[in-house]
Amino acid sequence: MMSHRQVEEAMVSSFAEGEGGHGEKKEGNQTDESSKFGLKNFLWHGGSVYDAWFSCASNQVAQVLLTLPYSFSQMGMASGITLQIFYGLMGSWTAYLISVLYVEYRTRQEKQNVSFKNHVIQWFEVLDGLLGPTWKALGLAFNCTFLLFGSVIQLIACASNIYYMDSKLDKRTWTYIFGACCATTVFIPSFHNYRIWSFLGLGMTAYTAWYLTIGAVVHGQVEGVTHSGPTKMVLYFTGATNILYTFGGHAVTVEIMHAMWKPRRFKYIYLLATLFVFTLTIPSSTAMYWAFGDQLLTHANAFSLLPRNKWRDAAVVLMLIHQFITFGFACTPLYFVWEKVIGMHDTKSIFLRALVRLPVVIPIWFLAIIFPFFGPINSAVGALLVTFTVYIIPSLAHMLTYRSASARQNAAEKPPFFMPSWTGMYVVNAFVVGWVLVVGFGFGGWASMTNFIKQVDTFGLFAKCYQCPPPRPPPSAAGGAHH
Repeated sequence: MMSHRQVEEAMVSSFAEGEGGHGEKKEGNQTDESSKFGLKNFLWHGGSVYDAWFSCASNQVAQVLLTLPYSFSQMGMASGITLQIFYGLMGSWTAYLISVLYVEYRTRQEKQNVSFKNHVIQWFEVLDGLLGPTWKALGLAFNCTFLLFGSVIQLIACASNIYYMDSKLDKRTWTYIFGACCATTVFIPSFHNYRIWSFLGLGMTAYTAWYLTIGAVVHGQVEGVTHSGPTKMVLYFTGATNILYTFGGHAVTVEIMHAMWKPRRFKYIYLLATLFVFTLTIPSSTAMYWAFGDQLLTHANAFSLLPRNKWRDAAVVLMLIHQFITFGFACTPLYFVWEKVIGMHDTKSIFLRALVRLPVVIPIWFLAIIFPFFGPINSAVGALLVTFTVYIIPSLAHMLTYRSASARQNAAEKPPFFMPSWTGMYVVNAFVVGWVLVVGFGFGGWASMTNFIKQVDTFGLFAKCYQCPPPRPPPSAAGGAHH
């Protein structure tokens, strides 16, 4: 048996080895580490192309699986499927741009002999190195706010899901409980250490997606089902923005890349992850909308409409575990930023780092209790934060980084094989900026905030049990008026 001290030293050693410069030589070092730590290293220490794919895919599709049927009810089947494909491809494009800018930044820094030992490169540092402090501030503000609310959404989703298994406690109480559980993610040092979690997470969402698909088909259409969407512009653009949010999971792209032994291999990983995600999101949301139609307009969480049985309970439990993992994904970059702010990012002790990370979890916990609106908050975050963080800023940053002829000539990564000209890249980037600014931020922002304010007016802040069924009247009042 290893002593407590030996275990800590082993974990720190594993962390230190993987965290720093993952250059071409790293793979050789990794083999030595594997023989040194065996099974623990296999489960804990990941930096391969496959690890990155699992991280991207499992991070992309978490609780959004449960809100996409709600989006379909707002915008109709045809728009729902079309926009999933459209935003999925657009998201893959901007993830590719982020990966190119990371490689450009890293190449320039390493030419100046800058070492990244025990330092995780983050998106705001890439923007700072390539475009200066104004862009750094922009990247930091949007990314941190997006990740903060992304973590809030995971907590709300945990409480919403467990309520469908055990309604003795209200959703707010469940939020308190899961806030404490999710705080344990402070012990996971970096994205290197999510290997087994990413693998399990993807299996969990695959089960849930196919449970929703098969469960809806077996259940069949409800009596008198109607499919009236889209009926209102507000609902249409709220749904569209939730889909924009679905494929905007790459606020953590740079951190996932940095955890790779060979980051240049990342280029098409996000696209491959997105194509797999389509096999989960399109069948499940289509089947649920076919079966329940307009009922989904008042049920943002798809679990609430399917009958309770062992299959649904299994899906709820698996989604809960996955949401814990996704909470860690969203919070880890925030932990890094906080460590850098207070000068603790180079600290070797896992336990000391865990302690200094705790203040990050507290505001997340508090916000989840104030705004427990599951579907509407997804759309609001999508319109106001994902639009800039994931689509607009990477596209503009790429255009500005390579605006000069010398920058294009000396670029670490040339345009991809399917678009061999820089002009083509500028055209696509300009289209992404224009579309997302007008449709995502403009119409989407108006619609999602209108919907969000309506939820606050209806349920109030600190809602004890958002969208819970009304309590059943006592037997003596069965014949009386009901809610």
